[in-house]
Amino acid sequence: MSKLGIAIVGTGMIGAVHRRAALLAGAEVRGVSASSAARAQEAAQAWNIAHAYRDFDEVLSDPQVQVVHVCTPNHLHRAMAQAALEAGKHVICEKPLATTQADAQALATLAKSTGLVATVPFVYRYHPVVREARARIAQGELGPLRLMHGSYLQDWLLDPASNNWRVDPKLGGASRVFADIGSHWCDLVEWVSGERFAEVSAAFETVIAQRAVATGKSFATPAAGGDLQTVSSEDVAAAMFKTGNGTLATLTVSQVSAGRRNRLWFEIDGAKASVAFDQEDSERLWMGYQDQREMTFYRGPGAGSAEQRRLSTLPAGHAQGYAQCFEAFVADTYQAIAAERPEGLPTFEDGLRSALIVDRVIASARSRAWTSIG
Repeated sequence: MSKLGIAIVGTGMIGAVHRRAALLAGAEVRGVSASSAARAQEAAQAWNIAHAYRDFDEVLSDPQVQVVHVCTPNHLHRAMAQAALEAGKHVICEKPLATTQADAQALATLAKSTGLVATVPFVYRYHPVVREARARIAQGELGPLRLMHGSYLQDWLLDPASNNWRVDPKLGGASRVFADIGSHWCDLVEWVSGERFAEVSAAFETVIAQRAVATGKSFATPAAGGDLQTVSSEDVAAAMFKTGNGTLATLTVSQVSAGRRNRLWFEIDGAKASVAFDQEDSERLWMGYQDQREMTFYRGPGAGSAEQRRLSTLPAGHAQGYAQCFEAFVADTYQAIAAERPEGLPTFEDGLRSALIVDRVIASARSRAWTSIG
């Protein structure tokens, strides 16, 4: 079987992650496209890729490219993903799928009509112990669910000197922190719990009113000095959800919480047991019981659910993390192109679901009222 030919569109941090995952999954990176031909050439040299595309149109016209990885700023996702699908290419599009629900709906509808594989990297689904938590809930080990709660906290925008294209609503969308990282938590908790959020009450706050005009790379150390500009996107957000089963869920998200690098944490409490996961300590899954017992399940290929074992590619005690999640997601996408059906692969339909939740969270934060999600 010949290798899949892929193109990487976008050369930031996440583009590099996509490239590595694609190579490990056995694809051939045919070329890279960037905001300019010069930037594409720089990335091609740095990544040891043979070809730098002049522009996105050249990507679409390359008959050797079967898969386009869209790794650009959010406002470009709709047009690029749509053009790639219309050109007959499979697509992996970074999240959010689009900056509006309407655009996400258009992409999901198009993907379905073409029959092409179109996925969104909600990669935290690929932590092996997350699969274990999902399996145990599905088997009834927790009993009926009573409460879901958690947070997703970062600190990379704590310094007012820090800025990034995500802060600008014209480039990142109407929501920043919730759409950027709260969306990951919502996708993960809905998928793990098997319950869907039906309504939401949310609040946003911009706690750093001005930021440096100069923008930098994600998670980079800010440059000192410079002019300031007013910020309109939120730095922190809080949301309370109620699922269709009536279960309450609470979520706090922040990009200004000192010392929290990338702490996605959730706990799901049932009538018989509770389960908790911390992305920064992703080798372990905690479970608690009413009779004073606690249990820690450790990631590894020798025990647990079939999916946990499948994704545990290293022996127990040899830490896996975010990179392995991304690699597994990309490999599963390529397997789907080969007509297999990997479990839990997040598609454009999941991207649309996320866009719907973000849209309703924004509406609730503006109205300060409970808002139906549907």
